[in-house]
Amino acid sequence: MCSGSGSDPESSSNGWSRARGLVVKSLVLIGGALLLKRLTKSTTRRDHSRLVSRSLSGEKFSREQASRDPDNYFNIRMLSCPAAEMVDGSEVLYLEQAFWRTPQKPFRQRLYMVKPCPKELKCDVEVSSYAIRDAEEYKNFCDRPKDQRPLPEEVIGDIGEHLTTIHLNCCDRGKRCLYEGSTSPGGFPNSWNGASYCTSDLSVLKNNEIHLWDRGFDENQNQVHRIFLTLIKL
Repeated sequence: MCSGSGSDPESSSNGWSRARGLVVKSLVLIGGALLLKRLTKSTTRRDHSRLVSRSLSGEKFSREQASRDPDNYFNIRMLSCPAAEMVDGSEVLYLEQAFWRTPQKPFRQRLYMVKPCPKELKCDVEVSSYAIRDAEEYKNFCDRPKDQRPLPEEVIGDIGEHLTTIHLNCCDRGKRCLYEGSTSPGGFPNSWNGASYCTSDLSVLKNNEIHLWDRGFDENQNQVHRIFLTLIKL
């Protein structure tokens, strides 16, 4: 003899409500993941290049680093600003470093070219530094009114010897940095303080902080000098 199995309407209703809730939550999670993926894909290498260029621009100091270790570090002022744009869209920045007490007397002047990495390379942004053919004409470039600076076409014409190239990648989530990278393993030629070649590392942090690390090596791979700068926008 068969016995019927009756069901509780309220229990059934609660079950369906829970099921619908789970379905909605799943759809929200999937939709969020797809949106995040789409947003990530929409950030092009050109976008990354512009962000790095903006991060390098402006006035920054190594004051905190110098105050923590005055025996080994000075308070350096680094000032950078847009100077020109190449035909391919690469941005050219003028950059100078000086002791903070004498900003009008920079001891290092460079032109930086910031552009997206070529497709064949596994990086996001390429930052190259160049000597300036007539550096004296560029002293305090960023502090001058724009009508008293060399024109963009003059800047492009004054791009001198290529010094080094650093390839930057986006930092993984959870790290303090936005971008980080270095020169190729072989570095670039440099004879300062007995070096045969130098390597450079660059990190762009989230709080308007820049880390620059230059190391020199002799022919026997021995490190002969090291310069590490932590530059912060005040």
